Amino acid sequence: MSLKKQALSGFFWSLLQIVGTQGLSLVVSLILARLLLPAEFGLIAMLGIFIGLGTTLIGGGLTQSLIRSEAVDEEDYATVFYFNLVGSVLVYVLVFAIAPAIAVFYKQDLLTNVVRLYSLTFIINAFSAIQLTRLTKLLDFKTQLKVSIPSLLVGSTVGIIMAYKGYGVWSLVWSGIIQATASTIQIWFWAKWKPIRKFNLIKFKYHFSYGYKLMLSGLLDTVFTNAYLIIIGRYFAPAQVGYYSRADTLSILPVGIINTIITKVTFPLFSSIQNEEERLKTIYIKIMQMVIFLSAPVLVLMAALGEPLFRFLFTEKWLPAVPYFQILCFTAIMYPIHGYNLQILIVRGRSDLFLKLEILKKVMIALIILFSFQFGIYGLLYGGLILSVVGFFVNTHYSGKYLNYSAWQQTKDLLPIILLSVTVGSAIYFLDLFCSRSGIIDFARLCIGGIIGITSYIGLSYLFKISSLSELILIIKPK
Repeated sequence: MSLKKQALSGFFWSLLQIVGTQGLSLVVSLILARLLLPAEFGLIAMLGIFIGLGTTLIGGGLTQSLIRSEAVDEEDYATVFYFNLVGSVLVYVLVFAIAPAIAVFYKQDLLTNVVRLYSLTFIINAFSAIQLTRLTKLLDFKTQLKVSIPSLLVGSTVGIIMAYKGYGVWSLVWSGIIQATASTIQIWFWAKWKPIRKFNLIKFKYHFSYGYKLMLSGLLDTVFTNAYLIIIGRYFAPAQVGYYSRADTLSILPVGIINTIITKVTFPLFSSIQNEEERLKTIYIKIMQMVIFLSAPVLVLMAALGEPLFRFLFTEKWLPAVPYFQILCFTAIMYPIHGYNLQILIVRGRSDLFLKLEILKKVMIALIILFSFQFGIYGLLYGGLILSVVGFFVNTHYSGKYLNYSAWQQTKDLLPIILLSVTVGSAIYFLDLFCSRSGIIDFARLCIGGIIGITSYIGLSYLFKISSLSELILIIKPK
């Protein structure tokens, strides 16, 4: 199969997988949001940093090394498999031991048992990490789809039933455990791979020498990505954590879907053409522009329609999250740009530069947080927005040199799309205010704003000859 056909096939099945799982997850979250309190979601959100740290420590960046390496054999896969498995047990023991300290930090006694139970997913997921890595390297997202949807259905069903029965936060805990277990069982059946009984120290050192820098970068990223949740969870009520977590989850949903679909395909794709500089640059530019063309208008329209959106989806009790959500939507616009710039460094084998940039950005985050914290939650949110913009110029420093595609050139290519999205979103915001004062119901407001916003965006994109629109038409136009 040619590279183009392989990429298109991977994109198609990745699209089905991500849209299916994210769509189902959204439906489940809507149901649970009606059955549970914001404070109960807040308790689970407080665990985000510890789950993230554990997951990063277990993988150690070795799975990414497997994907980018041009020649790997059964010994490579088996070696990383056994390392992940042993690492997961050690990490679980560590988290189990510090669980009481976590509960004391957040002043929530219940967290001790919640942390100890939920962290079992470390070990469960370690049994399937390499199978998933092999499938990703082969761009086999069809098999991953067969696994992810049933697993999510089983876990979600358990969570909804327990929430209905009044188990509160435990419904979220058991939902995660059951989903991870179902996924691991299925992946062993469908992936048709089992590790050989051999651990090759030389191969381990090879993958670790590349991966440990990504692991350190991942640890830093996890800490600072969850910094807001740590601060809000420590100094504010669990309900505030729940509001922030819900707003953050919904704001990154559209860009997360688009970005995850394309990233799962582009990382192995970029890796396969890492030595073809012009080709890599051309594909990179088209993909980045397309992602922003699709995600920016959605995020801006969601922000403009935040009030009717939250009340319609989650009911009145979640309305305090709307202002958080609107700020986070604008912050999320830059999210995929950061990822693709850093991805170039990874596929070129420069994990050292990746780590250097992550350290620099984390220093910046720490300084912004120290300054903005005195202004409360809104200070933190606006500080995050500023960081997102500054981070763009930091991330493009090295990747711009590798691709001969500077931050200024990227800005010139992306700014028209972002400005067009903001212009349309602003008009829809004022239109929605008029609809609200006219007594129009939330569902109708969402339909009016969404339809007018999307058609206006497409029409203006055609009028101003935005190249991504032409590219999109060529992709979806029947041959």
